[in-house]
Amino acid sequence: MTAAAVFRLAPDGSRRRARDIAVAGVRAALQLAGVSVVIGWVVHHGAALVGFLLLMFAVAARTAGRRVTRDRSWVWAAVPIGAPVAPVVGSLVACGLLPPRGIAVVPVTGILIGGALTATVLAGRRALDELTARRGEVEACLALGLLPRDARLEIARPAASDALLPGLDQTRTVGLVTLPGAFVGMLLGGASPVMAGAVQLFVLVALMAVQACAVAVTVELIGRGRLRRQGQDTSEWAGAGT
Repeated sequence: MTAAAVFRLAPDGSRRRARDIAVAGVRAALQLAGVSVVIGWVVHHGAALVGFLLLMFAVAARTAGRRVTRDRSWVWAAVPIGAPVAPVVGSLVACGLLPPRGIAVVPVTGILIGGALTATVLAGRRALDELTARRGEVEACLALGLLPRDARLEIARPAASDALLPGLDQTRTVGLVTLPGAFVGMLLGGASPVMAGAVQLFVLVALMAVQACAVAVTVELIGRGRLRRQGQDTSEWAGAGT
């Protein structure tokens, strides 16, 4: 927080990021305290478990959407989060890799939702920033006869693909640079290193799958003009969705 304040690590050169860090820390403490109380009850009640998972999804969708854009189109950010997470969690449960118990489903689903949130935010912000900065290139593509969707994808897709880099780096360096939470948690819970490693491996693979799908869906939504920023609904976006 001090470093953010001293070096003014904010887009406008203010100390706003320092305040954001402080607020985030306080919120994290309060939210973890609340979850610690609630989750012990939730995991033993089916309806409450579903409601808790939906709450996690709703908060993630709003957080991602508002990070990407202040336009009302932010609600579309729910799609790249929900679309990959639901089938991946369902597949893990169906094939037996994830026990169908609340105590297992909640943390794994939370990890995947968090990964999809991060990928959506990074992909959405990078793609929309690129479209704003290179608007002339989009118009040039349209002049050459490309459809609006294809013209936007030519610019947005390469930039959005950078959103996969944090997940790739984490997976490549696991065990050498970082020891992820699932691995450490199972060790502290008494599991063998081999079992903890196996669980962490399928979490990482599932996380990469979720993030790749989240980025792909985000780029497609931006290409079709569904997810956009204010001012990007003019002629540049004409024909969106066609």
